[in-house]
Amino acid sequence: MHEMGICQGILTAATDAAEREGAARINSIDVTIGELTQVVEDALQFAFEVLRQDTIAADATLTVTFLEPRSRCTECDIEFAHGRFDVHCPECGSYVCDLVQGKELAIESIDID
Repeated sequence: MHEMGICQGILTAATDAAEREGAARINSIDVTIGELTQVVEDALQFAFEVLRQDTIAADATLTVTFLEPRSRCTECDIEFAHGRFDVHCPECGSYVCDLVQGKELAIESIDID
């Protein structure tokens, strides 16, 4: 389950940042994840519940916002949303496209006390 490793990275980054700010606890962590990362939210939430124990994030919540995949056509330069396997331009039909969104994994905010 790669969600365990991803969650460990999120918790480590959040607790390190919170401790640098002198926080006693983390109340919530908001993350943005691209749908193409194949992260399953239920598995990520389960990993978070397990890994947050005995940390300053023990009572924290994890809020996940998923970003749909988007690409830009290199032929006609339009940007479009698409699924995992249907990356072709809806305007000109080209399959030569550059991914511009969908593989992100970022901590957007950490609420601390």
